[in-house]
Amino acid sequence: MKTTAKLSGKSRRLSVPGERRTVWVLITGFCLYIIAIAAGTGWGNDYISPLGVLQTIFGTGQGEYDFVIMTLRLPRVLTALLVGSALGISGAILQGVIRNPLASPDIIGITGGASAAAVAFITFFSGSVSIRLLPAAAVAGALVVSLLVYALSWQKGVTPIRLVLIGIGLSAAAKAATTLMLVMSSSVSAAKAYLWMTGSIYGAAWEQVYTVLPAVLAGLPAALYFARSLNAQELGDDVAGSLGVTIQRHRMLLVLISVILAGCAVSVAGAIGFIGLIAPHLARRLSGRMFGSLLIMSALTGGLLVFLADLIARTLFHPLDIPAGVFTAGIGAPFFIYMLFRHRNQW
Repeated sequence: MKTTAKLSGKSRRLSVPGERRTVWVLITGFCLYIIAIAAGTGWGNDYISPLGVLQTIFGTGQGEYDFVIMTLRLPRVLTALLVGSALGISGAILQGVIRNPLASPDIIGITGGASAAAVAFITFFSGSVSIRLLPAAAVAGALVVSLLVYALSWQKGVTPIRLVLIGIGLSAAAKAATTLMLVMSSSVSAAKAYLWMTGSIYGAAWEQVYTVLPAVLAGLPAALYFARSLNAQELGDDVAGSLGVTIQRHRMLLVLISVILAGCAVSVAGAIGFIGLIAPHLARRLSGRMFGSLLIMSALTGGLLVFLADLIARTLFHPLDIPAGVFTAGIGAPFFIYMLFRHRNQW
C-alpha cells in the first residue's frame, strides 16, 4: 500500500513523495542523527554518557563537562554532520541534473575549484590576511570554476554530457594549478595546504557550524522546490520540456544550489572526497528514486558518513587525529571503481 508525504505551500511545488517504507526510513535517519549527537559527542579520550551529554547541552548538568562538550566535541560533531549533509545534497542534485550515477562535486570541478582557491589563499595571503577569510575564498573558487564550466558548456543550452566532460577537464586544470602552488610555496604553507586538501574536521568550532548551517537550511528546501523538475529531467530533456519544465533555467539554478552547498562544506572541512558520490547511491537504495525523499535521505546519509569517518579518525588512532578524508577516500575509491564496472555497458 502506497502513501505520499507532502510538504506543500501555496505553489504546491515543495513536495516529498514516497512510500510508507520511505517515511519510516527518513524517521529512522533523523533518529540516528540525534543518536550521533548524543552518543558521538560523548566518545573520546574521556567517555561521557549520552545522558551527561544531553544534560550539558540543555544546561541541566553540573558544569563539569561544559568545556569538553560545548567547546571541543559538539561543534566538531555538528560540523561533520552538516558538511556531510551539504555534500550529500550537492551530489544528489548533480546526479539528477547530469543524469550520470558518477556525478559528484569532486568530478565536475567544484571541489577542485574550492581547493585551488584555498591553497592560493594559504600560499599567498595567509600571513597578511585573516585566516577567517579562507571559507570565503574556497566558496569563491567553487563559484568561479562552476561558472566557467557552465559558460564553456553552453551551446544553445547546456547538455549533461558537455557539462560533465568540461567539468572533468577544468577539475584536472584546477588540480594542476594546486600542485604547482604547493611546489612553489614554503614548507609551512605546503603542510597546511596538504592537511586542508586531505579533508579534516579537526579543530572545528562554532564558527564552522555557523558557516555550513545556513547553507543546508536554505539549500535543502530550495532543492526540494525543484524536486519535480529533477524527476522530470531524469526522463530526458525532450520529456521534461513536454511536461512544462523550463529546463535551462532550472538546470542553472540547481547547479548553483549544488555549488553553494559543496563550496560551503569544502570551505570548512577541506576536500573531503566521495561523499557526494556515495551518499545519493545509499539514499536511493533506502528511499527510492523520487527526488523529494532522495534529497532528504542523501543529506542524512552524507552527514552520518562524515560523522562516522571523523569518529573513527579521532578515537581509533588516539592520540593521533587522522584526517576524515583518508577514510572517505578509502571507501569512496573502491566504490567509484565498482560503479564504473557496474555501468560499463551503459555508456
